[in-house]
Amino acid sequence: MRKVLVVLSVLALVGLAGLAQTKVVNVMHGWPGEQAPAFEKIVEAFEAENPDIDVVIEIVGRDRPAVLATRLAAGNPPDLTPHPWVGTMRQWADAGEIVDLTGLVDTSDINPALVPIGEYKDGLYGLFIFPNVKSLVWYNPKEFAAKGYEVPNTWFELQALSEKILADGGAPWSIGIESGAASGWPGTDWIEDIVLRTAGADVYDKWVNHEIPWTDARIKLAFETFGKMFDDGYVLGGRIGALTTNFGDAADPLFLDPPAAYMHHQATFIQGFFNDHIEGLVAGEDYAIFPLPTITPQATPDGSIPLLVSGDVVTVFNNRPEVIAFAQFLTSETASNIWSAELGELSAYVNADPASFENPITRQAQEMLLNATVSRFDGSDLMPGEIGAGAFWSGVLDYISGISLDTVLQAIEAAAVDAY
Repeated sequence: MRKVLVVLSVLALVGLAGLAQTKVVNVMHGWPGEQAPAFEKIVEAFEAENPDIDVVIEIVGRDRPAVLATRLAAGNPPDLTPHPWVGTMRQWADAGEIVDLTGLVDTSDINPALVPIGEYKDGLYGLFIFPNVKSLVWYNPKEFAAKGYEVPNTWFELQALSEKILADGGAPWSIGIESGAASGWPGTDWIEDIVLRTAGADVYDKWVNHEIPWTDARIKLAFETFGKMFDDGYVLGGRIGALTTNFGDAADPLFLDPPAAYMHHQATFIQGFFNDHIEGLVAGEDYAIFPLPTITPQATPDGSIPLLVSGDVVTVFNNRPEVIAFAQFLTSETASNIWSAELGELSAYVNADPASFENPITRQAQEMLLNATVSRFDGSDLMPGEIGAGAFWSGVLDYISGISLDTVLQAIEAAAVDAY
């Protein structure tokens, strides 16, 4: 009798295996360093809840836009990808290459202020999941205290601090522009932050939408303000140093003994690189943040400091139930908590409480995100891919390398006329 039962059990298992075949979801992302293992933990949590679904991860570097374009042309895209390129997402939507998620997913777990970033032409093409605050200056508070440096509250005070550091024999800033095929993007963040701080949010919106040309005097001023940092000798290694330093390594000089530089402009995600490169750093003790100050008061009449933000939206290329289920899971409190706990990053979860974050940097940045009265999404990510991930990147590289600003802006404008 026992043998019969065993045989029947085996036959039953074989039958069940055939019926309950594992479904596969292919995900492409470009997260390096500590971010990749954090995402794997999110995948593990999803698979634990959905044992019949296997999530296969493909990691592609900063040339992911080009890889995706090739895969789309070949009819072989991944099932979904988290990415920051809202402008490119809109182009995919216009081409009918991505899924309108309206009615397929529930956005109630996402902060309502962030949901519209994924909306386009009455459709929903991206689910906002992992936000970043970009308008941050990182510094070593122990070194500031040792040197008697104070955190600046205005652009004038920031310039005065830079002059003081320079006079003391140090480099005020460490900047890294190199990022492989995506080299130049850290410089676009500088330009965007400066446009917000000199021309204001309305002009920023017109610039991003190409309602004013790249040769506009207000955009030219932003480039010149950035370029003056190199002219004044504020940047470690000068222009060559910025062009050849990888963005992920650019903050390391702040932690040398003695420091080779004292300030670094980068988004909240850079914490992951700190911990990956240097052991034992403690958030709030070995590194801290302050917002990049405003420049002209008329840019923000209410006296607030404008905030540049970015983040990843999930875009779906193939509409299958298991793909939609994973996209939905990425908006969940579970996924958000794993990402924030592992990386010290921010949360797009609707009920995220800054006080719940153990990391003081994350807590401070989350409060900035919630309380900002003037904020804008990363401009290059909103622009068409040919500009935001193309001509703007290369234009920054050309400008830093010494090509005349008028030539650079005319070239980007010519590309923008075609792209828009």
